[in-house]
Amino acid sequence: MTYKLGIDVGSTTLKAVLLNDVDEIIYKSYERHKSKVREMSVAKLKELEPYLKGHDIALAITGSAGLGIANDAQFPFVQEVFATAQAVRQYYPRTDVVVELGGEDAKIIFLKGALEERMNSTCAGGTGAFIDQMASLLNVDLETMDKLSLQYTTLYPIASRCGVFAKSDVQPLINQGVEKSNLAASIFQAVVDQSIAGLAQGRNIEGNVLFLGGPLHFLKGLQNRFKETLHLSEEEANFPALAPYFVALGSAVYASGETKTYTYEEALHKMEQMANIKVKTDGLAPLFKDEKEYEEFIKRHGNAKVARSDIHTYQGNAYLGIDSGSTTTKLALIDEHDNILYESYASNQGNPIDVIKKELLKIYDLMEDRIHIVHSAVTGYGEELMKHAFHLDVGIVETIAHYTAAKHFNPNVDFIIDIGGQDMKCFRIKDNSIDDILLNEACSSGCGSFIETFAKSMGYDVKEFAKMGLNAKHPVDLGTRCTVFMNSSVKQAQKNGASIEDISAGLCISVVKNALYKVIRAKNADEIGKEIVVQGGTFLNDTVLRSFEMELGRNVIRPGIAHLMGAYGAALIAKHKNKTSSSILTKQQLQAFAHTSKAINCGLCTNHCNLTVNTFDDGSRHIAGNKCERPVSGKVNKEKLPNLYDDKYERLRNLKSIPGKRGKIGIPLVLNMYDTLPFWHSFFTNLGFEVVLSDHSTKALYAKGQHTIPSDTVCYPAKLVHGHIQSLIDKGMQTIFYPCMTYNVKEEMSDNHFNCPVVAYYPEVIEGNMNLEDITFLYPYIYLEDPAVLIKQMKEVFHAHNIKIDEDEILAASKHAYEEYENFKNQIYKKGQEAIAFAKEHQRKCIVLAGRPYHVDPQINHGIHRLLNNLGFVVLSEDCIPKQPQRPSIHVLNQWTFHARMYNAAQFVCSQKNMEMIQLVSFGCGIDAITTDEVKDILRSHNKLYTQIKIDEVDNLGAVKIRCRSLQAAMEEREG
Repeated sequence: MTYKLGIDVGSTTLKAVLLNDVDEIIYKSYERHKSKVREMSVAKLKELEPYLKGHDIALAITGSAGLGIANDAQFPFVQEVFATAQAVRQYYPRTDVVVELGGEDAKIIFLKGALEERMNSTCAGGTGAFIDQMASLLNVDLETMDKLSLQYTTLYPIASRCGVFAKSDVQPLINQGVEKSNLAASIFQAVVDQSIAGLAQGRNIEGNVLFLGGPLHFLKGLQNRFKETLHLSEEEANFPALAPYFVALGSAVYASGETKTYTYEEALHKMEQMANIKVKTDGLAPLFKDEKEYEEFIKRHGNAKVARSDIHTYQGNAYLGIDSGSTTTKLALIDEHDNILYESYASNQGNPIDVIKKELLKIYDLMEDRIHIVHSAVTGYGEELMKHAFHLDVGIVETIAHYTAAKHFNPNVDFIIDIGGQDMKCFRIKDNSIDDILLNEACSSGCGSFIETFAKSMGYDVKEFAKMGLNAKHPVDLGTRCTVFMNSSVKQAQKNGASIEDISAGLCISVVKNALYKVIRAKNADEIGKEIVVQGGTFLNDTVLRSFEMELGRNVIRPGIAHLMGAYGAALIAKHKNKTSSSILTKQQLQAFAHTSKAINCGLCTNHCNLTVNTFDDGSRHIAGNKCERPVSGKVNKEKLPNLYDDKYERLRNLKSIPGKRGKIGIPLVLNMYDTLPFWHSFFTNLGFEVVLSDHSTKALYAKGQHTIPSDTVCYPAKLVHGHIQSLIDKGMQTIFYPCMTYNVKEEMSDNHFNCPVVAYYPEVIEGNMNLEDITFLYPYIYLEDPAVLIKQMKEVFHAHNIKIDEDEILAASKHAYEEYENFKNQIYKKGQEAIAFAKEHQRKCIVLAGRPYHVDPQINHGIHRLLNNLGFVVLSEDCIPKQPQRPSIHVLNQWTFHARMYNAAQFVCSQKNMEMIQLVSFGCGIDAITTDEVKDILRSHNKLYTQIKIDEVDNLGAVKIRCRSLQAAMEEREG
């Protein structure tokens, strides 16, 4: 008898299927290999001895980690997609589409018509590894997470581009007190969205769909999210019992066609030979030359200590600082002399409120009647929630708390870097005030949570794992990559024989390189500073600290309480307030403390924010997730401050449409239409069309078109276009106008007047990827600068589509349109001048929120403009700024209209008091890779602060709020 054995060695699991001579499955297995792929392959063959000994074996290997094994053992290898297709044709021949999610691999195979496969590249976003990370974040196992997801009531928007982005959305929701059932279902929805938008890339997933892979087999909640999102019936959605083993099954089917067979002894011998092959990897230099160098390092860093007092004997006043971070909660209680009485550093475990309650009760028990907390301060992501929950006295922006603590250790500090679990904060100090602030944005690349997650996946405590790196002989070079990419690189290094010590050191070196070259973007050590203080839990890792010093080429100060610096700084600030009493909950109130959270959807404006209403036992409430004060106060703003973003958006939305003799024409309010809509609205209205705009941008609108998005790397504003076009189709529009525009109107602020390529030609993408069969889709190439050219172009467009409009009508309509375009721009300019005058009269600070015209869309900017209003800023846009008499000096060709406006605005800000600029950058914008440096140079050359905020699908404003409050604090500090 000849047995057919298929082995699928995936990124995280090894699957095996054994068929007998009539293709019956007589054995199957699914096991995590923990990167020991070669050893487990041998063990699997040994386990199968009772079946295979004495028989011929046809064997084939597949999987992302299987090629090296097959090559070294000289066994047949079959590509995963081909193996899957083999099994599908034999066992599920009516299948149209296959969706497979593995540990780090995700693929969609379209079988209808020509075989086509879409697969993730080196990014593991939206796969089983990501779900594992999220379960760890929620502090539940996968089975519990799945059960919770089935009980959800609300889905929260979570970024689907990348697993790390999604993590940046999930963590703040945990801190807000969102129920785990809603989080679990929302995480599964993010995986579905990633599959649809990231993998399908424009092709519909329809017909009979076969869902394969471990996550889709074991997680019923994930199954439900796929079925509901794709609108699949029970008959169309197939989740076979063999799903986890399917690729291995296909490999076994492939093996049956192989002419070469092996005896059991031959197969085992070849497998054992393969496992004994040593794979050499080139590594980096070790962190320490010898033991003496390490001892000197430990001694030097032992000098930065904080004195401690005995809480059991101390009598007097005390001051409490709490740092409610993204993944951990820190507390520091200090005495009158800044000595630490009590300290705590604990994982949030998905419920930071319970962590703080437990720690406060401990403190009260230890204080007895000898010690009195006379003031308290809280900082971090959970600042507002914790302040409300425990009646803490004051909230402190993180940057100020950390700077206060750093000054305690080095009064001359000129650069501070704090690397936490998911956050990285860097700030330069000049003249005893914060001069420049750098935060990681939507991505937590290079932070501590990745090291911790990887340590756990390998079965190590993070402290034990970190120490291993100090002994590395050849640290693995992992570069400066996204942490999810890095995960794949780590697995590959292990497969190549790298030791745990080498991987630990490589990860730590990579964290440092990400900090220096991705966040700080340093060119050399002098650019960073000379008096450097490092802090954050990640720097307690000696391997990270040593890597940082080696990469920088200079010694730094790491306080002995590096992990507590936010809490310690908050406690110092509480002490400096010189208060004599605190509003913090008493011991009795704490013991009776109870807290419930409820998810609701705000309907007070078009944002429809997902809110979490936290209610406490004393009847007080805290609302989280709001982008304005309205859900809290019932009013738009406590004081209506000028906001050019709101003004411009409302003006565009309120352009009046009237029924016309020629029927309706749909226009999507997207990209450069935010600039030219007044022109086109007037043009078509005067031609006798009723202009119908697409709906307001929302996550739901985005979802309408996400299955037609052909690129996962294009910016979010471009992705939204698909939903806007679909909304016009849903409104019954038979004609849609969306022109290609290589050029904008000249504004004499740049050397040329181009649109960016994405903005200029996205109508071509729409035409090529959306179903517009029954729609007259007008997407001509238009040049607005020359009226004569425009008239000729529009005459040709109408003639080509048999729309009878004579040249005189086009001429008259275009004349009105040019006038309306100028009128609209003048109105925006006038409102800008009024806003600046208001700020001066009422002594308000101004922020120029500079981006592209489409950044006024609340779904794209996520309500940043309203957040700035809530902080007391008057908000200006880059297009309301007067043209400067002299162009700023820049180092690149100034040829993009929208970006020239930003340079002009930066020049203007430099001449104004109480005015700063924030540059909005859409993630993935290639041109902004250049403009950010230029804008920064313009501002810093005039001693202005540079603040960049990167925005994408990530909907949480936590990091943004820290950045804006830090900017506000820096402005106030400069004023003295």
